[in-house]
Amino acid sequence: MKIKINAPVTIGFVCICLFVLFINMSTDFNTLSYFVTYRDSLRNPMTYIRWITYIFGHSDWSHFTSNMTFILLLGPMIEEKYGSKKLCIMIGITGIIGALLNSLLFSNTALCGASGIVFMMMIVSSITSVKQKEIPLTLILVFVIFVGKEIYSALFEQDSISQLTHIAGGFCGAYFGLKR
Repeated sequence: MKIKINAPVTIGFVCICLFVLFINMSTDFNTLSYFVTYRDSLRNPMTYIRWITYIFGHSDWSHFTSNMTFILLLGPMIEEKYGSKKLCIMIGITGIIGALLNSLLFSNTALCGASGIVFMMMIVSSITSVKQKEIPLTLILVFVIFVGKEIYSALFEQDSISQLTHIAGGFCGAYFGLKR
């Protein structure tokens, strides 16, 4: 028996995140400069780089493992169904939308992690067999439960979690899954 790399984008994504976490935890390197996004001048070239790289940064081991567990569960299925290139595009677009929303709506909030990507993958994976002019009930249920929980959390809980990024990831997932 041999080991097969069944999902190169998914595995590559997890490896990059693990490398960034390792660098963050074991050195004095300032990962905030590269792997956190926040409102900054559009004249700063790093602003545009951070719109993507923040998805690779995680605050600690717990943050990393919770996101990567879902990505490793959902990513291979999505990558097999849509292909590696499309998954890369989905990840990139979802990341950029999350960064833009955070920059536009929150002046004092830094954002890091792949939670928006996780929620995009959750919604995409709930769309298993969409036929023309049909929306699966499972998609509606996952979307309503997910969005409802995130709206509730945004309104009534004080935490350091970006519910807006989760909701944006969910909408991106619905778009990508239904668009095909």
